[in-house]
Amino acid sequence: MGCDTIVALPPTTTAGETLFGKNSDRPPCECQRIVQVPRRRHAPGTRLRCQYVDVAQVEETAALVGSQPHWLWGFEHGVNEHRVAIGNELVFTKEPLGPLGLLGMDLVRLGLERGRTARGALDAMTALLEEHGQGGSGQPHVDWPYSNAFIVADPGEAWVLETSARHWAVRPVPDVGNVSNGLAIGDDWQRGAADLTPFAVTRGWWPDDGRPVDFAAAYADPNVPFVVAGPRRARAAALLAEGRGQLGSAAFRTILRDHYAHGTTHRPRAADDPEFFSLCMHADPLDNTTASMVTSLAADPAVVRTIWTCLGSPCVGVYLPLYAEGTIPAALAWGGADPSPDSPWWTARAVLSAVEEDFAGRGAHVRSRWDRLEARLATEAAAYEVDATRLRRAGRDEDAARDLTAFMDRSLRAWLEDAARLRRELGA
Repeated sequence: MGCDTIVALPPTTTAGETLFGKNSDRPPCECQRIVQVPRRRHAPGTRLRCQYVDVAQVEETAALVGSQPHWLWGFEHGVNEHRVAIGNELVFTKEPLGPLGLLGMDLVRLGLERGRTARGALDAMTALLEEHGQGGSGQPHVDWPYSNAFIVADPGEAWVLETSARHWAVRPVPDVGNVSNGLAIGDDWQRGAADLTPFAVTRGWWPDDGRPVDFAAAYADPNVPFVVAGPRRARAAALLAEGRGQLGSAAFRTILRDHYAHGTTHRPRAADDPEFFSLCMHADPLDNTTASMVTSLAADPAVVRTIWTCLGSPCVGVYLPLYAEGTIPAALAWGGADPSPDSPWWTARAVLSAVEEDFAGRGAHVRSRWDRLEARLATEAAAYEVDATRLRRAGRDEDAARDLTAFMDRSLRAWLEDAARLRRELGA
């Protein structure tokens, strides 16, 4: 019942570019794969199978990089070749859902494949939502259909999209924004489903007084406790506001590692504690943060920017530098339902399991080790970005891709070697 997505627009960011970040909170031992999908053309009349329903395919789909729960077609979050980034959240609403429909993860992938801009992705997602609705379980071991909220961003703007079954509302992000697992759009929505207000009126959720509906007040499930999403939403908003003007990729990574007053260090809490659900979530057996991403969306298509990707809980993990302009290591797409020694995600899970035996004694040690590696990777990544951008501006895209591919391979290898040493030290 987790997930948090954050976004910051210029001029709140240090590089003058849009920053996007997402923590995916899923079943604690559900492997997520990092998948690179090439640009593709499709024959007229082609149908596309999503998780539970077929939709009409478009003529061309964009190249993208996404984080994919191993059993799903869709993505938790990702970024495409047009520098559009999308992430989703489960939200609790009054409208029941059935066994067939689009998952939020389907809509993330569909938006990335079809959107050349944030608005284009929004148009594609809302049209599909109205046509096919939402439905089917988004969890592997329980029948649990749910509606979704999203942040959709590009270099120039970002939007919050919230949904309930086939109904939806969007509002623009003014400078910084975030979503957690509850509806938060009131009557300030800029666009919405044609029957958004009339439907709520007919259900008795909103008075028939001519006013536009307050989406959250009318559609949110009142039986879900505030503690599920409220404190996380407030915490992310406060951290974004506090960093306004100084927000960079490193700051976003720190926000996604947050555990309230303990910073990046997790301290186990009782389930009824208001801070039990943190931005970096450890709510086993309900949810854990199982994948995370931070990326900067540059307006200039020649500019290379890192897609910082963390496997598992970011407070005890490393964000690895990835580049859509190169070939992402194939090993990052390895992993399934069962632990596997050749899967990077399961390697990260093994480190977390060892730390969970003694968070107080092991957490700081692991974080210190990973901070050193991540700082080194960040320094190297900055140099590679500059050089790859220079090559691309000179028309040498293949040379840039070759160098970035080699750097990604070395970075993954360095992390795996360090992880193996760390597991030996922890007796894992």
